[in-house]
Amino acid sequence: MFLRKASATNGTKLRRTYSLLDLSSLSISSVGPAFSISAAAGVMIGYSGLYSLLAVALIALPFLVSAFIFRMLNHHFPQSGASYHWSARVLGARASRFQGWVIMLAYFTSLPPIVLPAAQYTIALINPVWQRSTLVEFAISTFWLLFAMLPLLSGARPTARITQVFLAIEVVFLVGFATLGAILLPHAHFPKAPAHVPVAGILLTMVVATTILDGWEIDSYASEEAARPKQDPGLGGIIGAIGAVVIYAVLFPLLLAETPISQLANSPDPLVAWTHHLTPLLPPYLGRFILVPILASTAGSLWLTGYILIRAMYAMGRDRLLPRWFAQLNRQGAPGVATWVVFVALWVVTILQLFVSSLDTFFAVILSAAGFFLTLEFMLDSVTATVFLWRQHARHPHAHRAMAISSAITGLYLGGVLIAFLLLSPRIISPWTDGAVTVLLVAGGVFTVYRGKHTQTVHMIQLDDKSVEST
Repeated sequence: MFLRKASATNGTKLRRTYSLLDLSSLSISSVGPAFSISAAAGVMIGYSGLYSLLAVALIALPFLVSAFIFRMLNHHFPQSGASYHWSARVLGARASRFQGWVIMLAYFTSLPPIVLPAAQYTIALINPVWQRSTLVEFAISTFWLLFAMLPLLSGARPTARITQVFLAIEVVFLVGFATLGAILLPHAHFPKAPAHVPVAGILLTMVVATTILDGWEIDSYASEEAARPKQDPGLGGIIGAIGAVVIYAVLFPLLLAETPISQLANSPDPLVAWTHHLTPLLPPYLGRFILVPILASTAGSLWLTGYILIRAMYAMGRDRLLPRWFAQLNRQGAPGVATWVVFVALWVVTILQLFVSSLDTFFAVILSAAGFFLTLEFMLDSVTATVFLWRQHARHPHAHRAMAISSAITGLYLGGVLIAFLLLSPRIISPWTDGAVTVLLVAGGVFTVYRGKHTQTVHMIQLDDKSVEST
């Protein structure tokens, strides 16, 4: 299996500082509700219209179940590699290598769709005239990349504190606009659902919705930095997942009731369109204020999505799946090399997106696969949990049965969503989507086989001088 176990050494040991409040803040902010709605709701409504509510509900269910599955896995195996580490401990080295590849694809392809919107929202808030300048967009994109690196390079505690400030801004503004929308709801005209149910559109909307329902799992990747690594990680994720679902359950109906569907479908800024239709009595500049929580949410999503990827790559570097220097920590106890590698690569992608128009189709196809790989990651986690729990059930017949069945059903459910994506995306998204996904999966197979020639260590964090083992 080319796998051996070792305890983490001091040179690669992260500092334990996160409280449950910190983990919960990270989880909610990483979901980025305001940014998620602004970036994805237009596409989702374009696919399925009013039925986008149903699509969000259908995909929210397995994600909520996954939050409890992650909680269980964190209790047994708290480690910054999270999904990758769980797979190594339960399924073995080869499965974990493929899981590592999926994690890198899922989160790196999720980052570019955050960077450019961050610049665009900043320009729209400060000076809309700058929207015509690619150089200004590039300069502001670079600013946000550098700004996002600051908390990540400063260590766990600054990351949590800066995140909490941005999350507070987001929540205050969203509560204010939601209250206003609720007050005006009796005067709204909720559209009627069309007789024809767009099944294909609903299925694709479910895949897109994975990008607005993920992020809460960040506390699993922060578990090694938790002050109580066997108690709090996973619980913060449950709070984040439920919090995100509640926010969407409030805002999505308000959006659909108070804004014409035609103006929401494929809109780049559905929240702005909504504020413009709340009431004609409000000042015309009110729409720009909604950009404040959107921008705060976008900025938080940028460094926290990067955080997940960086911690996963840090763990893989420490386990020798990636070069060892990915596990190097700076003076603040943060994975400095991994942070620089991720953000320099992201900066290069940003340059190509802005200045090489011939690559537009290529990036659109690759980045559209982010939802696919995020869904695949959660499906693989369900498989890991199912195998682990059935093994536990074999030892203790009266334990873990309900959770094992739930994780198995969740894995099958998400597998069905992935199959639907592959069947429908060529004619709805791009004829090249399936080809791109296939190439990336084959590359993952090559990565798995190649790394199989090398010894992989699996580091386990120390709790009271004892390695964390499964019970």
